[in-house]
Amino acid sequence: MKRFAIVGHLAATSGNFSLNDLPGSGGRMDVLCRSVNSSFFLSHDLRRDVECYLILCGEPGPEKTVLFRGSVVRYLSPDERSSAALIKKALSIPCGDEFRESTPGVYVRRGGLSRLLAEIPFAVLDEAGEDVRTAPVLPESYLLSDHLNFTPEEQEMIEGYSRYSVGPRSLHADHAITVLLNEMDRRESGWVS
Repeated sequence: MKRFAIVGHLAATSGNFSLNDLPGSGGRMDVLCRSVNSSFFLSHDLRRDVECYLILCGEPGPEKTVLFRGSVVRYLSPDERSSAALIKKALSIPCGDEFRESTPGVYVRRGGLSRLLAEIPFAVLDEAGEDVRTAPVLPESYLLSDHLNFTPEEQEMIEGYSRYSVGPRSLHADHAITVLLNEMDRRESGWVS
């Protein structure tokens, strides 16, 4: 199972944001929606072997995590508004400490990065990390930040984690996911030994 976790530093933690203003009222929810789409969409299909975790750290708080599971997700279309509508619905239902399903394949719970790191062994996508094209083996789970860098507290939490790079330049989170999945596809199909 491939997993991507994206920290949304300003992302709204309630469903009160406008689908017509994802960057503003959603706290750059557009960045997270593009990351969801990059995680799952192929030309005429979905990646069923992917999970995408959105760690929402914005207002009004407390932190929440929204999970998309490719194996069972429904009603997801390849546009930001579709992803945002599913996130908005998830944030509109009461949630506790365990994931609760809001729509098929979309779940929400309270808690943020520290809890997720305790559950899943992530590697960090970082320009200064090991090149994914020359790494002998790639991990299955990756942590990325949104348009902002990891905070000092987050950096402390991920200190010592393996770091991988998709190239020497800083890319948008959704583009980095696409490049990484392409490398994984090439390896799985035997194009790269």
